[in-house]
Amino acid sequence: PVIFDATHSVQLPGGMGGSSGGQREFIPTLSRAAMAAGIDGLFMEVHPDPDKALCDGPNSIPLDEVEALLEQLLVIREAVRNII
Repeated sequence: PVIFDATHSVQLPGGMGGSSGGQREFIPTLSRAAMAAGIDGLFMEVHPDPDKALCDGPNSIPLDEVEALLEQLLVIREAVRNII
């Protein structure tokens, strides 16, 4: 099985000087691409308020965005399964 780590894929080690940064805006696009490529599972760090997270906040997806993204990913997964 192939598991895609969506949130650590956008992490920028040392990107904030003394700590890691991240580009969470790319999580949805990379997740959709990974799903279209046929991944078996997805890992995401999720937080209600990523900017206040004690760890990995810059590369975490806000909790209120997860449901819509997962719905999109399930549609893509179904389409991929119908092709294969």
